[in-house]
Formats: sequence, structure tokens, C-alpha cells
Amino acid sequence: MSFSLTSFSEPSQKPFFSNFGAIVTFAIIGTFVASVVTGGLVYLGGSMYLMYKLPFVECLMFGALISATDPVTVLSIFQELGTDVNLYALVFGESVLNDAMAISLYRTMSLVNRQSSTGEHFLMVVIRFLETFAGSMSAGVGVGFTSALLFKYAGLDTENLQNLECCLFVLFPYFSYMLAEGVGLSGIVSILFTGIVMKRYTFSNLSEASQSFVSAFFHLISSLAETFTFIYMGFDIAMEQHSWSHVGFILFSILFIGVARAVNVFGCAYLVNLVRQENQKIPMKHQKALWYSGLRGAMAFALALQSLHDLPEGHGQIIFTATTTIVVVTVLLIGGSTGKMLEALEVVGDDHDDSMSEGFEESNPRYIPPPFSIGASSDEETSSSGSRFKMKLKEFHKSTTSFTALDKNFLTPFFTTNNGDGEEE
Repeated sequence: MSFSLTSFSEPSQKPFFSNFGAIVTFAIIGTFVASVVTGGLVYLGGSMYLMYKLPFVECLMFGALISATDPVTVLSIFQELGTDVNLYALVFGESVLNDAMAISLYRTMSLVNRQSSTGEHFLMVVIRFLETFAGSMSAGVGVGFTSALLFKYAGLDTENLQNLECCLFVLFPYFSYMLAEGVGLSGIVSILFTGIVMKRYTFSNLSEASQSFVSAFFHLISSLAETFTFIYMGFDIAMEQHSWSHVGFILFSILFIGVARAVNVFGCAYLVNLVRQENQKIPMKHQKALWYSGLRGAMAFALALQSLHDLPEGHGQIIFTATTTIVVVTVLLIGGSTGKMLEALEVVGDDHDDSMSEGFEESNPRYIPPPFSIGASSDEETSSSGSRFKMKLKEFHKSTTSFTALDKNFLTPFFTTNNGDGEEE
């Protein structure tokens, strides 16, 4: 997972957090749907003798690990060509958060697979998943907020304490990772949310010299990690043993992840657009770009490596070979054709749509969803299940916008040294 604190460059924080509700929808709901759809299609394909048949739980494990997207190449081209900032925020935010979701789903399914036959109820599966995901997220957020308070009140932003300040800032994410692993949670998920919180609140409490240093340091570490990951993958393809006797499994898996990606993107975009105002809806060309940008990378490869130890009878080898092939194919094909795709969808140089993110900042904290839709009477509204569903979505949308106001009015002043007005600059 190629994530660093410097990934949130200053110009991108505003569209990222103004689109946070949509990002969470794509990353959590969408990743769960994509995992289940992929696993179900793989199991169905095996049952119809189109491909090698795996047990159902192992199909779900494969669906979980292959749903982790890593559009590093796509994002770099987005930045170079100047695409819409909201599209960039959606692709980046989904890739960051869906790694956490994919890890939690994979660990849950792996735990279920180790249980005796089918002896675990669905409720227990859900509880174990929530325990892993919510626990790891809480640990990461807690460490992040603790670091914000420490750097705000400890007085480390003096010239003779800059080395200590930088060292503590670098060590806090590692402490989050060790804390989560020590209590049996996911360290990667924990460090992910620690990075998000520290960039949002802790980073502004550093001195200017320390900010410059840690930005350069994490940028260097991020680049080295990405480079060594792809070097390792290259050596692995050349030196490791792979199971090439089930080519049908690989080919149909590529088709199935494309279908699952479409269900994820277009389904979640429909839900998001239900609660957005007309000028804030996700356009179809952005949805197509989101679907196309779902290439697989380091996280899927790492979880596939883990499957070699988790799955017996060569099933892990089959999944590992298929995942490695999918990673290489998607990186080469999608990464190599992203520029042409952006031109075909006409999203290159789409910076004028930045007003959409500004509209969120200005209107959403004060936006109150209407209790009834325009053009329908109250009786028709309450009697229609579809309208009630839209009302529930708008209530959820209101809660996300109220969180934006909470962050601006309370969290930012409490955890940082500024009063929250810096966001408007």
C-alpha cells in the first residue's frame, strides 16, 4: 500500500474532505459489494466448470484481496495532465480507504476458513469483521489525536528541539502499527487512519522547518516503498513457482473483477447522486474514469502472498498466480492507456469543476434536506418505499455534512494551533 502523509498535498485536502462521504461509500460499501460479487462469480464459474473450482469461503477470500485497488500510475497521470480535483480526490480516497476494508475482509474470511467446517454463524462473521476494522480504525484515530495534542501543548516547535519533534512525528505511526498488532488487530489499517488524522491535525502543529523535513522524508520513503514493491514483484514473477495449469481461472477472474468493479462504481455513484444537489452529482464520465482506474497493485499482491500460507492443497498457489497476473496486466494495460482514456472521456484539464468542491464547503454545512421530494405530495412520499429510501439517504448525507461543520468548528480548533480559518485560504 503506497500511502504516506505527504500524499495529502495542501491543494487536495479541501476536495478530499468535501467528498469524504462519497469516498467512504465507494471504499467501504463498494469494496464490500465488489468482494462479494467477485467471490460469488468465481464460485459460480467453478460450479459451472468454466474455471477451477474453489470452496466458497476461499472464493470470498480471493474476492476480498483482489478488491484492493492501488492506482498509483493513474493518479500520477491525473496529476500530470490536470484532471478534475474532485475526480482525483475520489480515486485517491477510495484507493487509500479500500485497502483497510480489503484487509479486514480478507482476515475475517481467513479466520472463518480456519474454523471447523461451517461452524461459524453469519452473525459471528460480521462481529469479527467489525472487531478487526472498527478496532484498528479506533486505535489509529486515537493515536493520531493523541499526537495532535502532544505537539500542540508540548512546545517542541523551537529551534533546539526540531530533531526531537521530527523523530516523534515519524515514530507515532509506527507506534500505532505496533499497538494494533499487539492487541491482535490490523496494524496496516491502524497506521492508515493514524496518517490521515496526523496530516489533518498534527502536521499543522509542527514548526515550518519540521514540516518541510517530514514532508520530504515521507515523500522519499513512499517513493522507495513503491519502487521496491515493484522490484520485488518482478523478481517474484521470474523466480517463484507459479501454477499456470489453470489459465481459465486467471482469464475469468479478470472478467469477473471488471464486472464487480462496475457494480461497485456505478451502484455507489447512484446512491451518492441520490442525495447530492444537481450541480454536485458525479457525472457519468467521472464514473467511467473511476471504473477504469481500478487497477490492482501492492496490497492485492501482499495479501495473495499471505494466501500461500493460509490456504492448503495448492489453492493459495492458484490465487497467488492469478493475482500476480492480474496486477501485471492491469498495471501495463490501464497504466499505459490512462492518458488516452482521459482524452476519450474528456476529463483532461477539467479544473473548472473545482467549484463543485467549493460548493460543498459553502452550502453543505447549512444544507438541510427537504422532508419531501419536489413534485410529490406527503401521502405519496410516505407510501413510496423508494421515496423513503431517498429520505434515509438524505438524512445520512445531512449527518456527513454536520461532521464537516463539527470538524471546522470544534475538532480543528481543539487539536491544532489555528482556529480553523486557515482552510479558507
